[in-house]
Amino acid sequence: MKEITVLAPATVANVVCGFDCLGFALENPCDQMTLRLIAEKTVKIKHLDDFNLPLEPEKNIAGVALLAILDEIEENIGFEIEIAKRIKPGSGIGSSSASAVGAVVAANKLLDERFSLLQLAEFAMKGEFVASQGRHADNVAPCLFGGFTLVRSVEPLDIVKLDFPPLFATVIHPQIEVKTSQARKILPTEISLKSAIQAWSNVGALVAALSKGDYELLARSLEDFIVEPVRKKLIPHFDELKSESLKSGALGGGISGSGPSVFMLSETLETAQTIEKSMREIYSNTEIDFNVYVSEINAEGVKVSKT
Repeated sequence: MKEITVLAPATVANVVCGFDCLGFALENPCDQMTLRLIAEKTVKIKHLDDFNLPLEPEKNIAGVALLAILDEIEENIGFEIEIAKRIKPGSGIGSSSASAVGAVVAANKLLDERFSLLQLAEFAMKGEFVASQGRHADNVAPCLFGGFTLVRSVEPLDIVKLDFPPLFATVIHPQIEVKTSQARKILPTEISLKSAIQAWSNVGALVAALSKGDYELLARSLEDFIVEPVRKKLIPHFDELKSESLKSGALGGGISGSGPSVFMLSETLETAQTIEKSMREIYSNTEIDFNVYVSEINAEGVKVSKT
């Protein structure tokens, strides 16, 4: 195989109480990437979108991830990649991870699956570093493994794929900019032992709820007293979005990644669609442009395109 096209999904990181360790994959939106083998040890990039992302592989997220793979192989081969991004950069739903993971998954398939998933995660994290300037896998992991994932450690990398029941996500992306660097600077550098215990308890309960399919426990576990109170100030109408979503039947939700996107989880598609209407009503009364997505949880992660 000399060419392959893949769909790399958007992801939600943190999942309220799981800061920097929990994440899940969405069915949509997805980036589309076509990768070809070439007889030159280099990476050539073409973007089929209007985001004006760099074409130099050393500055491009997908390019850096692919260069990491080339560093590990002896053959005189390289990659030509065409990227059609449908996940807007800076949206808070894993745009950079989709670029990195989609590229390395496609490359690995062209290389006859010679690298393990954990190795691919390491390559992708090198690309992700270009965007986040940090070693994080909470978006990379669900994009690569699919479903819900827990990053137990990044040094060494240890990713746990979690069982989960049927769930639907409603995600609103206000078209405002929230820089990850800015969102990190405002976080508390110290927290009380009481807050830490609450966080540990909620993460443990959330993992148990997903495993058992206990929606009531899941709803009780989706609370955060550490990050959300600080970061929600960066997102217009956050409290109203959350309040109206809960009234519409959401199990719970919060900020996706560092924002500005906000997600809500539901037990059924019908509830997720009702929440979508509530979110649209709130933002339709503002001057802020926005997109809303309703998606089942993506259990596979990156998929090979059938078209």
